[in-house]
Amino acid sequence: MAGKIVADTLEHSTAGSIATNYVVEGSAKCWATNKLQTTAETLDSFNQSSFSDDGTGKLTMSFSNAFSNDDYAPAGMSRSASSGTAYASSVQIGANTKTTTQLEVMFTYANSGSQAFYDIPQSGVHLQGDLA
Repeated sequence: MAGKIVADTLEHSTAGSIATNYVVEGSAKCWATNKLQTTAETLDSFNQSSFSDDGTGKLTMSFSNAFSNDDYAPAGMSRSASSGTAYASSVQIGANTKTTTQLEVMFTYANSGSQAFYDIPQSGVHLQGDLA
């Protein structure tokens, strides 16, 4: 049996209440933890149907459910390129692929003024936006 609950406000017995649009609009619509080192694989995800390994430090995420437009907001992090060495890791959004169904993500590290792409031991990427 399927049902439907319609509510404009959620109320907790001791923590107060919140409008339901904050829950709907404030939830990540896609997130994934992927790795590229050794064997490329998804460790855990929500709304990521797959990803492709596009070369050193680059991957393209594909979504199970499309976004309503390509103005969604991606954010991410990655683990250090090497244990015992201080690297500043960054996640960059590729210029080639940011559509309603895919996102290209690139991982770089900077050390002693140089910057290079690297295959990450683990990344976390999440996307905020409206689904189609």
